[in-house]
Amino acid sequence: MKFQRIYNDGLGISNSKKIWIDLDNSPHVPFFRPIIAELEKRGYPVMLTVRDCFQVCGLMNLFNLEYRRIGKHSGKNKVRKMVGLLYRALQLWPIASEEEPVLALSHGSRSQMILARMLGIPSVLCSDYEWGREVPFIHPNWLIVPEVIPDREFQINKGRILKYPGIKEDVYVPFFKPDPSLKDVLGLDERNLIITIRPPATEAHYHNPQSEELFKAAVNLLGHRQNTCILLLPRGEKQTDSIRKLWPEWCANGKIIIPNCVVDGLNLIWHSDFVISGGGTMNREAAALGVPVYSIFLGKIGAVDRYLRQKGRLTLLGNINDIRSKLLLVKRDRKLRPECKNNGALESILGHILRVLEEC
Repeated sequence: MKFQRIYNDGLGISNSKKIWIDLDNSPHVPFFRPIIAELEKRGYPVMLTVRDCFQVCGLMNLFNLEYRRIGKHSGKNKVRKMVGLLYRALQLWPIASEEEPVLALSHGSRSQMILARMLGIPSVLCSDYEWGREVPFIHPNWLIVPEVIPDREFQINKGRILKYPGIKEDVYVPFFKPDPSLKDVLGLDERNLIITIRPPATEAHYHNPQSEELFKAAVNLLGHRQNTCILLLPRGEKQTDSIRKLWPEWCANGKIIIPNCVVDGLNLIWHSDFVISGGGTMNREAAALGVPVYSIFLGKIGAVDRYLRQKGRLTLLGNINDIRSKLLLVKRDRKLRPECKNNGALESILGHILRVLEEC
């Protein structure tokens, strides 16, 4: 299947500079969605490839984005991860050779970065966590990061580091509109305290096993309270099975609800009284929406989370005592529409991409 050339505003004006975006994790889908739309408005053909893991494909289908599914998650083992990166790069090779993009763009796709270097395709890597694991001797041509992260944290020429205001969630959260039908879909009773919880990413290289203990302690604390409903968002079937085995009664009686289909994460957050998450994106989405949020992430804390903590928009939970003492179990006053301000993050990132395209 060939990707169709996108025409600018239906006027027949097209641009021959094709952009290749690779999405290999769930948070990349909402982040790139408005970027893709803006690039297409300007007549740039966009080709999308995705890694089949977590809810990436489900979210692409939810947002009606056309894509090619290439490769899957390689598991937790470090050797298998590295072999998987190289193998997926080889799987991507025929598509990249056929489509001949002038720019490779991602939010952390190491496989794309490897192949882009091999094929001589200029690459742009977006990142919001400075402690991510790098591929030895493989660096992007340009790096786009939040301005709160110091340049010294990256092993790349400072002239190639491009900054944007705020956090990556500011790119798409301003477009969010609450959908009240979610309450009926999930059977939510608003008289209950509704808490959305995202377990830790147990297969990520940055995972700290102690965060799993915090996750279990939080669920046990909230589950034993009356008039609480826990929306649990596992990261895959293995984690889902584990949760059902740990709390079979609560899963059966509706105390714990695990959505059986892909849902809009922002909508879940908005209909929650507060959020607890072992990963970065859901924490920052809640912060961007103004919803109280608690982090049980015990990896190395990045500059973005330190910034949100200093602003009082994120509470870090470091041990079991914090679970008992810092969680505020109160209902949230939901307004008709979240107060999400456009701080220019999307426009800034788009401007950087367009200037890079001119250089290409």
